[in-house]
Amino acid sequence: MAMDNRSSGILGLINPSYSSSDPGMNVPLTSNPGLSQLSPYLNFDPAYLQTTQPEFIALEGASQKRGRFELAFSQIGGLCLIGAGLGGAQGLYRGLQETAAAGHTGKIRRTQLLNYVMKRGAASANTLGVVAFMYSGFGCLFYYARGSHEDDINTLGAGTLTGLLYKSTAGLRKCAMGGVIGLAASAAYVAFSSRDKLKDQYNQRF
Repeated sequence: MAMDNRSSGILGLINPSYSSSDPGMNVPLTSNPGLSQLSPYLNFDPAYLQTTQPEFIALEGASQKRGRFELAFSQIGGLCLIGAGLGGAQGLYRGLQETAAAGHTGKIRRTQLLNYVMKRGAASANTLGVVAFMYSGFGCLFYYARGSHEDDINTLGAGTLTGLLYKSTAGLRKCAMGGVIGLAASAAYVAFSSRDKLKDQYNQRF
């Protein structure tokens, strides 16, 4: 029996010893000759695990790629954080210059620096957040208006309309300039995100 191969008594319960003749230790390492190695603990063949499948579960009939609406939340939040960081850095730089010129020291200077950082950070975060909200909204409208079809036209159209709407209260000329800037920024994003595809097309032609 297996118990004959273990130390008896209290010491055997605390620190049992096993031998190769114990039936519980005879776990096969391979299912059959020539097949992949089995797990010595769970006794299953890892070859049955499909490691190439996505690491998330998609709803039945739904696309595994996130759409415009799902991406809107990360885009808005990400641009708000970027705006807060850039604005805070700008406010810190401006605050160091202003407080040094005014001769502030100690607690007064620290308070002024915090005011500059918080004010500029909040303003930049609000600005980029509004731009991201408008861009995501126009992108969703294009996406659903075109029958849930996603391509670069949605990105270019959303960027152009975002620039037009953001500068719509500053006059016709600035409104047009905003649309051009939005179109240029969205075109640059499309070119960057599709650089591999454009490179393959260039190599096929030349």
